[in-house]
Amino acid sequence: MTRFVAAFFVVLISVLPAAAQSPAPVSVLLDALAQRPDLEPLKTVIVARDGKILAERGYRGNRVTNPTNIKSASKSIISALVGIAIDKGLLEGPDQKIAPILKADLPASPDPRVNDITIGNLLSMQAGLGRLSGPNYGRWVASRNWVRSALAQPFDDDPGGAMLYSTASTHLLSAILTKVGGKSTLALAREWLGPLDGFRIGAWDRDPQGIYLGGNQMAMSPRSLLAFGELYRNAGRTASGVQLVSPAWIEASWQHRTNSRFSGDSYGYGWFTRQVAGETVHFAWGYGGQMLYIMPNLDLTVVMTSAESGPSARNGYRDTLHLVLGEIIATVKALPETDG
Repeated sequence: MTRFVAAFFVVLISVLPAAAQSPAPVSVLLDALAQRPDLEPLKTVIVARDGKILAERGYRGNRVTNPTNIKSASKSIISALVGIAIDKGLLEGPDQKIAPILKADLPASPDPRVNDITIGNLLSMQAGLGRLSGPNYGRWVASRNWVRSALAQPFDDDPGGAMLYSTASTHLLSAILTKVGGKSTLALAREWLGPLDGFRIGAWDRDPQGIYLGGNQMAMSPRSLLAFGELYRNAGRTASGVQLVSPAWIEASWQHRTNSRFSGDSYGYGWFTRQVAGETVHFAWGYGGQMLYIMPNLDLTVVMTSAESGPSARNGYRDTLHLVLGEIIATVKALPETDG
């Protein structure tokens, strides 16, 4: 019996290290994504829970530390800067009218409705001005003054009406931040979000007047985008406890203001919201499939970046990424408390 027990423990000890080294479920899932033909554009994925990275992958030579163009996911960063400007007293609040701030760039004979547009209207894509995204984007960025061109667009709806998704709206916010902050939007972002460990904006396009393009053409690494997402998941506080964005602003940003006419998703102040795998998900979304997902109830933050060369909505790729998120959610919910 003694010899049998000893032999049993020898076998048990020899097995334990192998079991301890077996891949964690989230890692297995991310590895499997590399083999899926429907995810050919996928560049990186990071999954973090409660501030700790469970797994991350770079596909086809991409790395989570390399800068990438996050496209319209940067609109959520513009929203954060507006919230900070309000907290600092540089802006009155979402109901503040924009015409007095941008009066030097108003048309000579403006539509009277331009005087009704508020900061909140720009944030929620309800300014009413004709869209300058999609097929109209190229014409807009070819103009000599992007702010004036945006304010001169004919109205397609009244301010506060239907959602008219337009990068021009967030560019007007960048122009407003530049005026009230007395510095470039990039300088403000570096100053106000600088205490956030891991956050860094690299290259960023500017308009002919030198105003940084609000809501597009911003380079950040997936890790940096994760740091920003973690700030919002953690109620605006850094890991060391510094409050950078007020919890009230985050709540207001995630509150339903309107709905996308293309996806039906709820939209707040620079953030989309939808249900995925039974969970409420707040997300930033950029052309091509640049995604930042936050699930507060699960303490979960997920970043996905993709090639910027093709659309993600019309071809169904964005919906594929939502399905991948659903798989990640299901995997994380099935984990033991200490597993990854």
